[in-house]
Order: sequence, then C-alpha cells, then structure tokens
Amino acid sequence: MREYKLKYGCNPDQAQARIFMRNGKELPIEILNGRPGYINFLDALNSWQLVKELRKNLKLPAAASFKHVSPAGAALGLPLNDNEKKLFFVDEKLDINSSPLACAYARARGTDRLSSFGDWIALSDTCDEVTANYIKREVSDGVIAPDYTPEALEILKSKRKGNYAVVKIDADYEPELIETRDVFGISFEQSRSTAPVIEPEKFNTPVTLKKDFPDEAKRDLVLALITLKYTQSNSVCVAYNGQTLGVGAGQQSRLHCVKLACDKADLRILREHPKILNLEFDSSLGRPERDNAINLCLTERDIISPDERKEFLANYKGVSLGSDAFFPFPDNIERAAKSGVTYIAQPGGSIRDDLVIKACDEKNIAMVMTGHRLFHH
Repeated sequence: MREYKLKYGCNPDQAQARIFMRNGKELPIEILNGRPGYINFLDALNSWQLVKELRKNLKLPAAASFKHVSPAGAALGLPLNDNEKKLFFVDEKLDINSSPLACAYARARGTDRLSSFGDWIALSDTCDEVTANYIKREVSDGVIAPDYTPEALEILKSKRKGNYAVVKIDADYEPELIETRDVFGISFEQSRSTAPVIEPEKFNTPVTLKKDFPDEAKRDLVLALITLKYTQSNSVCVAYNGQTLGVGAGQQSRLHCVKLACDKADLRILREHPKILNLEFDSSLGRPERDNAINLCLTERDIISPDERKEFLANYKGVSLGSDAFFPFPDNIERAAKSGVTYIAQPGGSIRDDLVIKACDEKNIAMVMTGHRLFHH
C-alpha cells in the first residue's frame, strides 16, 4: 500500500487527507481493522518510535498511552503488585503478570488515567491475548504494534462494535535521515534526531555533590528522557519504578512544566493511599466514571487531609526527573524536591547552571547534564 486515504484531516472541514510515502515506496504499516484518522496516525507513529527506542535501550517490553501527539504515560514491562492491580483496575481473572507487555500498558495507562481516556496505544512487542484482554476493557481509539497473535487480534477486533483501529508496523522500518514538513505553504527540512538521549558514561560525571545513581535511577532517567523525546515541548517527565508518574507537556514556562509533571506525579502516588484504594464503587460504574470519582476525591473532596497527603508523599524518595531543555532558574529544583525527586537529568547550558546545581546540593539531589536538548514539535 503506497497511499491510504483518510476520512479527513485534523478537523472534519479538512476533507482532503491521506498518508503516503514521498519516495513512492510502500507504507511500512498494515491496517488490520478499523479506519484510523489523521490524528490517530500522528499518535501512532510518534508513540511507536517511543516504545521502539525504550525496548532497544532498556531491553524490556514497553508501552505508551498517547493523546494529541504527546504521551499521557509510558512504562516498562515490570510485574504489578496487588496495589497496582487494584489501582489500574486489573480484572482478578486476568493473569496480567504472565505478560510483561500487558504490565507495561497497564502501568503506562496508570500514569494519568484521566488523560488516557480515549488514548492511542503503542506496544513494543507482539500483542498477546492477555494484553488484548486488558485493552478491551479500556476506552481507547486504537493500537499500533509490530504484530498480533491471532487470539489477540480477534479480541481487539471486537472493540467499538468492530471498528477499533488496529495497525501493524514493520518493526525493521527505518525512515530516511532527512525529514520534511509543510507549514503555511512553506517547506521545512531537517535531519532526524539520532543522538542518544544520554550516553551511559554521563552518569559517572554528575555536576552535584551527590554522586551516586543506582541502576533503577539510571533506568528511570532513560525512560523519562526517551519519553520527552516524543513529547511536545517544553516538557518535563517524572518517572519511578519503570513508569512515568507525570508528564508536563507543551508549556511555555519551564517552571510550569515542572509543576504540571510533579502535580500529576503527586496525584498518581496519592491514588495508592489506603483511603483511595479502599473506596467502594457501585458495580454499575465503568472505569471512566471511577477514574473521575477518584480524581474528584483527590482534588476537590478533601478525603485525604493536607497532613495525610504530606506524610504519604514523604514516603516516596528516589524519584527521577528529566527535562528536555535546561533549567533557567533554581525554583524548578525547589518544586521538584517537594515531590521526592532525588535524581535529575537535563541538558545544561543555562547561564544560571551554577545556581541550579547549588539548589540540587541543598536538596541532596544528584544531577547529570546530558548535553542533548530534546525539543519536539
């Protein structure tokens, strides 16, 4: 297939829309079910790059939950504990830990379940039956993966009255080095970003007094940085235990990026508070309604007192934070520290780097400067 005609572009009035290869070659995708749209494909192709890069660098199955060309969450295929199963609404009959890929998606979706409503899913590995059964229960627009087992494909085809979008991508496909785009009738051209988000040896030369980076922190920082590589800039990502906790995307101010990411991370952590985990719901309520109720409990109903919040959040240390560009002021560090951030990776290069480093030292935070900006537009 060299061209695929879309129903419309970003909006229904943009009637002429298609995807195709400028070089005349076959598209590296196969549409197995449904009719993906323009925005679906933007999400699919960006999210696929994210999970492919995570898989390559961290050697674990990976998944991403995308909305409006930015990740709501991304995660690795680590087992779920009982609290996480409850947190992510895992059916008791589903043996989710038998599938690392299913765990990866449950955790990616669990980053920010409110934002993930109606998401596009990316999977790094062949979609299996367990993963498909978990996806089946969630409100989602579609999925992209390198392949699907026959059982998984049949399950996914049953979603949305048979109209769920299922896309298969050639896992070996590599685009050309030069990429182009048109804006207002003017063509832009640039080489693709192929630099690593961080060289491993950078962890040996932190700029702060705190020097140690445990393997888990290195993993989480790589996860955060790769997530940022496919997030609309400015952006900051908070990660912990192989899962993004909060993504602050598309903000004009770096401090607003940090606040947004850390506020989301705090809400994600507070979902594990016993008062939230033990909430009882009417059996007639679906997952979206339960997600909305939990969000209301955390943001407006004051079920957890300020002192209880502070005490519970204080238990989380060793949180990692990545930034797609340098921190211009130390106030970013002060906000990050309030959310248990202990490890930071950022490009560096600000005229106030010394003040940012000093703030990290005061908060006992280890920081490394990558030298690589990760803007994505």
